[in-house]
Amino acid sequence: MHFGVGGFHRAHQAVYFDQLAELGFTRWGMIGVGIRRPEMGQVLDAQDNLFTVVQRGGDDSAAKVIGSMMEYLLLAEDREAVRKRLTDPCIRLVTLTITADGYVLPDDPEDARDSVFGLVVDALDARRRAHHAPFTVLSCDNLPDSAAATREAVMGLARRRDPELARWIEERVSFPGSMVDRITPATTPGDRDEVEEDFEVGDRWPVITEPFSQWVIEDDFCNDRPPLDRVGALFVGDVAPYKLIKSRLLNGVHCALGYVGYLAGHRSTDQAMADPAVADFAERLMREEIAPLLPADVPGMDVGTYCDTVLERLRNPSIGDQLARLCRRGSTKMPDYLLPSLHAAHAGDRPRTRLAFAVAAWMRYLRAVDLDGAPIDVQDARAEQLREAALRGGDDPGPLLALTDVFDDLADDATSVAVIHQSLAGAFSSAESLRSALASPDRTAGRPVTR
Repeated sequence: MHFGVGGFHRAHQAVYFDQLAELGFTRWGMIGVGIRRPEMGQVLDAQDNLFTVVQRGGDDSAAKVIGSMMEYLLLAEDREAVRKRLTDPCIRLVTLTITADGYVLPDDPEDARDSVFGLVVDALDARRRAHHAPFTVLSCDNLPDSAAATREAVMGLARRRDPELARWIEERVSFPGSMVDRITPATTPGDRDEVEEDFEVGDRWPVITEPFSQWVIEDDFCNDRPPLDRVGALFVGDVAPYKLIKSRLLNGVHCALGYVGYLAGHRSTDQAMADPAVADFAERLMREEIAPLLPADVPGMDVGTYCDTVLERLRNPSIGDQLARLCRRGSTKMPDYLLPSLHAAHAGDRPRTRLAFAVAAWMRYLRAVDLDGAPIDVQDARAEQLREAALRGGDDPGPLLALTDVFDDLADDATSVAVIHQSLAGAFSSAESLRSALASPDRTAGRPVTR
């Protein structure tokens, strides 16, 4: 059973299980569970839970109808039906793509019980009482430690309910970590029209994605294990270094590219990477400031090669991701993906001017007005608070840096603060001044940074 049936899940986990079925492993069908919105279920119901995944690479496109989803349920509409399916011993694996916000549980016990994790605890309790084996809970969300976040959410609710249940879960249930990677932009009406025209498939909600796909999974399952290694997934003893490389180099650069590219006047990743100033900034950010901070001895993950791959993917004109989407939830993404590199560079006294410049670009973006004076729709749970601090500070990053739950102790890094301050003061008067500053972030507006 999978919670969170969005575009990424349908382009990633659902495809792996579809490939398993093609090899004859038909025991591993999927039940998809939407969380709140009914639209996806309405489309899938009309299409017998079939959907099209279109893989675009350069000038080539390939389409495949995915049939691994056997049933779709909506949690907000029929919680009891979802709970009943979860208690069925046939369910051996539960996977999650519910975004980082889904791991923040309500304080109210009743509201927490209605959450995804409340439902998981309900089902595990029912299986314990019926003397059935539990299921593995595998998070596929981009969190620094998705396994720990999942375990803590489940165990925290179980402890509130019944200490004996909590002990049983602790002893019997596995919470493996994983690293997932596949760029999947939001589907547009134009995409639907192109799929119908190019492939003669009338899919109301196809998925558009890139050729690259990666799934690294901690080998820790409590109730059978799908043979995903037969279709390209990698089972490992420790997923942490893989997640670290991916989150810093892909997700971190996504953050930087989102804010820098948007302020430079671009609206998609491929457009931004076609701008020589932005592309050079992104590449040097990766190779000179982020990559040297990462482990170099991870089996199957050469950092230099991974940088090459990420840059190629970002340049793919057939899969340009919307920068506005990359800019969402900055108060969650930046502390998870980009700021850790900046903190690590500070601790090791490493180069970090481009990392700091990316932070300055985010701070400027938070004013909710672009460089031409047009409004920006800042989509963030803390948008109002962040905008107020950004406007109050102006060129002074102090009010934002005072939000230590976001920036930690970045205010103590004098070198980075100087870059941020001078960037805010000189780089964002126009798109042209921004491109000029990108070439040399530590000499923004012609003034050397004081060190």
